[in-house]
Amino acid sequence: MWTRTTGLTGRALQLCITFTAIMGFSLFGYNQGMMSGIIAGEKFVEAFHALEMPSDPSDAVYRHINVLRGGVTACYEIGCFFGALFSMFYGERIGRTRLIFAGANVLIVGAVISTAAFGPHWGLGQFVVGRVISGIGNGMNTATIPVWQSECSAAHNRGLLVCFEGALIAVGTFIAYWVVFGLSYVDQSVQWRFPIALQVLFALIVAGGVLALPDSPRWFVMRGYDKEACEVLGKLKNASPDSDVVLNEFNLIKADVETTNASQAGWKTIFTFGKTQEFQRLLVGCSGQFFQQFTGCNAAIYYSTLLFEENLGLEHRLALIMGGVFATVYALATIPSFFMVEKVGRRKLFMIGFLGQGLSFVITFACLIKPTTENSKGAIVGIFLFITFFAFTILPLPWIYPPEINPLRTRTAGAAASTCTNWICNFAVVMFTPLFAATSPWGVYLFFAIINLSAVPFAWFFFVETAGRELEEIDIVYAKAHVEKKWPFQVASSMPKLTFDQIIEQQRVLGIDSSQPGTPERNELGLSSSDDGLQEKPQ
Repeated sequence: MWTRTTGLTGRALQLCITFTAIMGFSLFGYNQGMMSGIIAGEKFVEAFHALEMPSDPSDAVYRHINVLRGGVTACYEIGCFFGALFSMFYGERIGRTRLIFAGANVLIVGAVISTAAFGPHWGLGQFVVGRVISGIGNGMNTATIPVWQSECSAAHNRGLLVCFEGALIAVGTFIAYWVVFGLSYVDQSVQWRFPIALQVLFALIVAGGVLALPDSPRWFVMRGYDKEACEVLGKLKNASPDSDVVLNEFNLIKADVETTNASQAGWKTIFTFGKTQEFQRLLVGCSGQFFQQFTGCNAAIYYSTLLFEENLGLEHRLALIMGGVFATVYALATIPSFFMVEKVGRRKLFMIGFLGQGLSFVITFACLIKPTTENSKGAIVGIFLFITFFAFTILPLPWIYPPEINPLRTRTAGAAASTCTNWICNFAVVMFTPLFAATSPWGVYLFFAIINLSAVPFAWFFFVETAGRELEEIDIVYAKAHVEKKWPFQVASSMPKLTFDQIIEQQRVLGIDSSQPGTPERNELGLSSSDDGLQEKPQ
């Protein structure tokens, strides 16, 4: 079993898990920024003539080229969608770390295929095939990494650690923009081949990391490997596997698994209502990813260079520089999220993000209604304001939220469903943005502004605060809301944080703890019978 920690324990082990996780997400961001500069790059267009804009094109030709650009960029999202779908069906069986390892290797294969694309006729097809394969690997990783990270983290810093994953999306974008800009001075095909090949380095770090790190304790419990679960918990907490702190945590996970019968939960479990509200919680988790895409983030990130050049009239090299500055602001603006995600909370940050993004795009579309040089400057300000708000709010939150909001027995499926939502919506936005922007340079921003502002009341009523709570407490929030006929956010705002004993008691009172499992025997866990630290589970 994958319990190896390469000698690491406690904080050092947590940091290594976090580093591996954020490298996986930086690869996600890197691909976004990479395509923004490559898609209209001189040598890339020279290699694939179908993407070249004629000197005097008709409207039909413009539309065709814009659709083709969108397809070449968005095919990656189709691969990601199917990768996330694979995680939904097979994630529990395979395990968190093994699935991430497989995803990293699939991504490497796709990157090699795209890098080696040659020929004016079949080269573009080979490039697209490679991007789809890379997307499959990335979809497997983005669906699994947040679950692995959340299940290996303590409640008090779970949001902060997963937040690093979201922040590294921006750092990956930052690296990609400046790599592409630097290579724009190279008059060879390495101008676009090297940025694509550089993905392999990130993927190798992820693959090597998960080989040296353990799977999550919750996954071990769900598969019936109690001894391994205690061993990993002990390493994470820098304590003996049979210490009180480890066994209390193990008992809580074990009780939740046995109550929900997680290892035998079928797909019909996702459509459970009543006290556990599996389906409602899955939809809430998916909604964060839906709004992340349809509030305009990837319209700005994937096509910022094109928007600066074609919509705002900047010269190509200046547009590349502005894209690099844009990516730098994007990366720096993630820093406040590290301090705010636990103190301010998920729910408030969602609403701050939606409102700030909506108002930013109001500025952008208003300035573009009558395109002048001065108005274009105002539109650029609006785009930069948008990415600032997005970076510390809606960038990390939809990745933190699904593993927290979904119960254990549907957590992998819920996280994978939310990731599938991200990628299919990502595909739609990336496909229609070039055509929409070419048809109505200001209308595309009005559309995104409306979606952002409509998301504010949705977040108010449907998003529950999860900051600082054990994952098992969220089950109690939804059960109490069902019993008391209240909105879950009302229950969460009034319910104090619970201790281990209080969680067990509330589960019993609410009727969501149908079994009363005691602490497993020492010989079941393979622990020493001479240690007195093994205690009976509190009744």
